[in-house]
Amino acid sequence: MKINYLLLCVLVIIFFSACASSKRFTSDKEFLNESESQLDSENLEFIEQGVASYYADKYHGKKTSSGEIYNMNDMTAAHPSLPFGIFLLVKNIKNNKSVIVRVNDRMPDFKNRIIDLSLAAAKKLDMISEGTVEVKIYRVRK
Repeated sequence: MKINYLLLCVLVIIFFSACASSKRFTSDKEFLNESESQLDSENLEFIEQGVASYYADKYHGKKTSSGEIYNMNDMTAAHPSLPFGIFLLVKNIKNNKSVIVRVNDRMPDFKNRIIDLSLAAAKKLDMISEGTVEVKIYRVRK
């Protein structure tokens, strides 16, 4: 009887520790509001390095390639080939600032640019005055 009780206790402890081992997000907004500094290297996969640009009011309120309406105040991005809905950490190499964005649009496959960021994301990277900056892009595993 004591062995069954002990076994049950061990199983309950294992179950609850497994449930608590990784952070769960209830929404994309909650995930995007998470501090980039709280991500560890296990949650990041390097994708590419290159030049980022941003787009703002000209496309604000218009439909994106994914069918969503573009909102320049959201943390979103356009990429030539990465799947819609993927989360990326974009890091400005010059000032070390970073932002998490969700890909929801396409951009032309320019040889000199790898990603187009929303205005809000560009502001967070402090790249508005330059217009374009060198970045590293990492896929974020939720």
